[in-house]
Order: sequence, then structure tokens, then C-alpha cells
Amino acid sequence: MMLPKDVKPLPMLTEDPKSWDGSSFLSVSQITGSGLNFLLHVAGEMRDLVRTQGGDDRLKHRILGSVFYEASTRTACSFQAAMMRLGGGTMHVDGAAGNTSAAKKGESLEDTIRCLECYTDVTVLRHPTQGQVGHVIAQAQKPVLNAGDGVGEHPTQALLDVFTIHDELRALQEQLPSNTTASSNYHSNVKTSLTVTLLGDLKHGRTVHSLAKLLCSACDGILFDEELVLRYCAPPGLGMPDNITNYIRANMPKVKQEVVTSLSEACRGAHVLYVTRIQKERFASQEEYSQAKGLYVVDAEIMKKAPSQMIVLHPLPRVDEIATEVDSDPRAAYFRQMENGMFVRMALLALVLGKVNAVPAKL
Repeated sequence: MMLPKDVKPLPMLTEDPKSWDGSSFLSVSQITGSGLNFLLHVAGEMRDLVRTQGGDDRLKHRILGSVFYEASTRTACSFQAAMMRLGGGTMHVDGAAGNTSAAKKGESLEDTIRCLECYTDVTVLRHPTQGQVGHVIAQAQKPVLNAGDGVGEHPTQALLDVFTIHDELRALQEQLPSNTTASSNYHSNVKTSLTVTLLGDLKHGRTVHSLAKLLCSACDGILFDEELVLRYCAPPGLGMPDNITNYIRANMPKVKQEVVTSLSEACRGAHVLYVTRIQKERFASQEEYSQAKGLYVVDAEIMKKAPSQMIVLHPLPRVDEIATEVDSDPRAAYFRQMENGMFVRMALLALVLGKVNAVPAKL
């Protein structure tokens, strides 16, 4: 995820609250391991806040600009709810299909955001063209948060995914009897592996691009002590892009990456099954989409054969890749995952607007 060449790099986001204050967030590569731990701890505090008090007013009189040039339900609503839970207000701009007077009049995206900044304190931006969010950040005067950059990254989704994985796996481990091998390894210095399977359209899925990179940071003794195995399972032609696998290979050489082709192989020994839909809107023709659609479907029969401690995640929306009969399985965590998105985005908004001071302990 690159900025224009003539623009200085974005600051790294660390455990120091000052590093977040006023910063834009373009890519998960901006976050250090300690910064990730810090953000997710703040997200946990936000969850406690919502469940006990409903929220607070730390962002009173602050305005969020929610600008989406590509359709969104969960991300847009999650950010708006996060802002309102903290006492702030929101202003939504639906720019999909050129549905703004600015777009119809030929105004540049950079100028549109600069104008909206006259009314807002922070902007959440989604755009269908990879690289556009970076160009906007290079010109913006106030924090801009990447809510989806074409087929590039979706960094806030990755944050909530890692928060959910850590939360769900910890809850599962706490349910195990203390004398079991898995529980003993988890609570000792025994090095075990954490296997995360990414299933579906990995070529176009910006959520998995961000998640794969962020998990590598999380498994460097920050949130997880386990060695990481990233397992990729995708229809032909929709595998994980080389720029992602090469990034991981160059920056996290200890991470094992493997490719499988069957759903049974994908689930074997997995701790996390992260399912993504086949993205119809990214295909050149209906025929190409039809060839990929429906090749992998997680249903009750698959779940019977899957590991008892394997959680199932999905960034949603789903089409037919997870049968609704799976929803009642306690391992199905995707709706809990969606709720976590609000807590994580509350933390992010509070941080970039300078309303988090204390440095919390490690998760």
C-alpha cells in the first residue's frame, strides 16, 4: 500500500498514544506489534464501556465524515455507530456510481475530501480504485481512515479480525481442562502452531490481504506465542496474490505458507477458518464468476468433520459459502466478529482524535 513518491511515509503507530493522535491509517504495515497490542487493549476497554454504560461523550462536538465511493453496510454503519457511542456526530456521503454533485461536476476526489474536511474532524474513506485512498491521505489535512481500497487492503477489518481471533481462541482455551495437552501447551512456554485457513476469493479479497500481514505481526510474541501457519484455499485463478505472499516471505520468514485445494484439507488441524465470498463485482463476466461460485461451501456436514476447537469467521456479507445451518454452531463466530468491529473502530477513532491517554497493559 503505497503513497505517492513525493510524499513522506506515514508515521508508525506504536504503544505511544501520541503516535496515533492526528494520524491517518492506510495499511496494517503502519502498526508495530506493540501498537497492535495497545489498540486491541483499548478496543477491549471500549467493549466494557458499551456493555456497562452504553458509551461516553469523549468525542462530543467531533464530526466523522463517512465517505463511501463503493457500497457498504457493515463498515459504514459500524464506524457511524462507533462515533455516536463516543458522543460524536456523523456526516455520510454516498459516492457510489458517481452519486454526488461533486463527482458529476468533475471535481477531483482530493478536492472533495479537502472540502469535507472543512466540516469534519476525521474521514473514513472507501474507494473502488486501489491507490486512491493513499493519494487522498497525501493531500488531507486531517486523519483519513482506509475503509477499503479497491482490491488492496481493508485494514480496520483486519484489526477486528485479529481482535476476534485472539478473543475467541482464548475463550476456547479457558474452557479446556487444565490437564489437557492443548491447555498445558497454551499456558506454558511450549511452542505450538496457530493454523489459519483463508478460504475463497483470495485474489480480490482485500480483507484477507490485510489479515495475512497483520497476523504475522500478532504472532511475533505480541498477541500469540504460537508459530503461524497461513493456509490458502481458493478456486483456480483466485489464489493469494504474489505481492502478499512475497511480503510475508520477506518480512516474516518464519511464517509457513501453504496452498491446498480441498475443503477437507483446508479444515484439517485448523484453528481458524476464515471464509470469504466470491466477489461477483470484480469479475469481467458472469461466466467467469459462475465457474468459481459455489466451489467451496461450509455446511453442517463439513463442521462435523472439522476440529472441535476451530472457529469460523467471515467478513460478511455471505452469499452461499456458509450455509445458514452453521449459524447455530458455537464455533461460528462471524456475528460476534461484526460486533467487535464497532469496539475496534471506537478505539481507532478515539486514538486518532487524541482521546486515549493511558498506556494499557499487554492483552
